[in-house]
Amino acid sequence: MELSEAIRTRRSVGAVKDESVPRELIERILEAGTWAPTHRKTQPWRFFVLQGEGRSRLASALVDTEAAEKGTSPSAEEREELLASAQKKVSRAPVIIAVGCEPVDEPNIIPLEETLSVAAAIQNMLLEAHALGLGAVWRSGSSCYHPVMAERFGLGANGQMLGFVYLGYPAREPGEGKRESFETKTAWIDGAED
Repeated sequence: MELSEAIRTRRSVGAVKDESVPRELIERILEAGTWAPTHRKTQPWRFFVLQGEGRSRLASALVDTEAAEKGTSPSAEEREELLASAQKKVSRAPVIIAVGCEPVDEPNIIPLEETLSVAAAIQNMLLEAHALGLGAVWRSGSSCYHPVMAERFGLGANGQMLGFVYLGYPAREPGEGKRESFETKTAWIDGAED
């Protein structure tokens, strides 16, 4: 697939088949992520591939994070209900790649640049998945960014989860995409300011 075509035809695909994805394809997607731009070559991305029962780790982390956000401690019965609901969410795809950022803690490293590098890695992964005929969607939300989520995946004190790439074979054709023309979002600055 031509790069230009991949960029313009990639869509978020949330509906995927419950069919395993070969490890070789997952590895190609992970490698694509590692070719993202990285300021000062820090390569701050961390990948956690969740399949089968491994997805339960995310379900449990979602429950713990939600409780931490609300400042509550659910009873054992409530926790089981929340866990069952979270388990349904993580079962929407046969593969979930949790993508974290482990920023380098040095004076010349800007934390935001570390975050942006990982976001670029996720975009590379989405494009590679699309080129391989797979469907993927980048999920996040407040629980994703919560310190408890980072802790549950073993990221350091400054680490942060930046997204969950749900991955599988598309269950249906994605729709047409629409974007405003770049012209509505662009200012051309050709000379010095007055």
